[in-house]
Amino acid sequence: MEKLDKKIFTALFFSLFAAVTGVGIVVPLLPVYAHHLGASGLYIALIFGGFSLSRTFFLPWFGRLSDKKGRKDFITIGLFSYFLISVAFIFFKDLKSLILIRAIQGVASAMIMPVAQAYIGDITPQGKEGISMGMFNMSIFFGLSIGPILGGVIKDYFSLQAAFGSMGALAFGAFCLSFFFLPPANQEKIVSKGYRPVPWRQLFLNRDIASIFVFRFVYTTCIGIIWGFLPVFCDTDFALSSSSIGILVVMGIAVSGIMHLPMGAVADRMNKRILVIIGGLITAVAILMLGFAGGFWDMFNANIIFGIGGGISMPSLMAIAVISGNKTESMGAVMSLITVAHSLGMVCGSLIGGIIMDMFQLRYAFLFGALIMIAGIFVFILGTSKQSICNRLK
Repeated sequence: MEKLDKKIFTALFFSLFAAVTGVGIVVPLLPVYAHHLGASGLYIALIFGGFSLSRTFFLPWFGRLSDKKGRKDFITIGLFSYFLISVAFIFFKDLKSLILIRAIQGVASAMIMPVAQAYIGDITPQGKEGISMGMFNMSIFFGLSIGPILGGVIKDYFSLQAAFGSMGALAFGAFCLSFFFLPPANQEKIVSKGYRPVPWRQLFLNRDIASIFVFRFVYTTCIGIIWGFLPVFCDTDFALSSSSIGILVVMGIAVSGIMHLPMGAVADRMNKRILVIIGGLITAVAILMLGFAGGFWDMFNANIIFGIGGGISMPSLMAIAVISGNKTESMGAVMSLITVAHSLGMVCGSLIGGIIMDMFQLRYAFLFGALIMIAGIFVFILGTSKQSICNRLK
């Protein structure tokens, strides 16, 4: 029986962990920083949404190219670009520059996340898709968990520029790990075996991939609202410190990350469709609770519940994606489409939050996010109701 390549898995795990921790450092800081520079809700949305929008345009291209050329070169170039972008954050301090830098960072991100996930999919043994992706995604969630807390502490005790410098150091460390420990691209399975990815049209018409796309989109729309505007909500309505805001942002991510490994194992044994739906419903309840929050502890509890919902749904969703990628010999393209859904969700979440902040009360953005989540679950149910994903994909 084929076994997971532990050397490649470990190199990718810690590379992504270091890179995502660095990015997570500035997640709770950028909205407040931009707000203090005079940014309106729309400008904050552009700073956050510009990253996702630029990434969306490049994801399909890099994903498809990695199916043909191999994964390593894209990952290493993207990580080194993250390092250079971190340096740029230190020297450029106006709103337009922040938007531009975030857009360039989005292009670099398109080379990293989906390609690394596709690499894990390539080396995953059949029947272990849930636990492999669950274990790997812990690197992302733990990085995003540690990063915001670390960023808040660095900013409170040192400076914002020190936080940007820390992001750069971690990105460079991640680049070194991938460059020196991943094998050359010509030794990767997809290159050595000469895989032939299916056409884009066939991927678009695949019911499983379409259902994953919709669910990932609405789930990430909720994340975009939370990441983009929960820090502003905490700052303006409750005057919380940067450290407290970092704790709130991190709670949902940390809980979800902890749950990914056990729920990945569960996903390999249970009906993946049911797990996705249950997790989605819990997520909808959590973001609804944020809309009615009256202080720190209400938001703390809501973020924990949000993490539980993601921890239940995401491993099953990614397991379906890995199986679909293997069947179509288009792992990079499939992962890029899912990340496109992620990016579009972040853009929509940022825009929704910004518009509602400027026109109404910011807390209404969370209530609207709950409605979007429910609509996405309904579409997922309709898209997968005629055939059981569990029976077809086990």
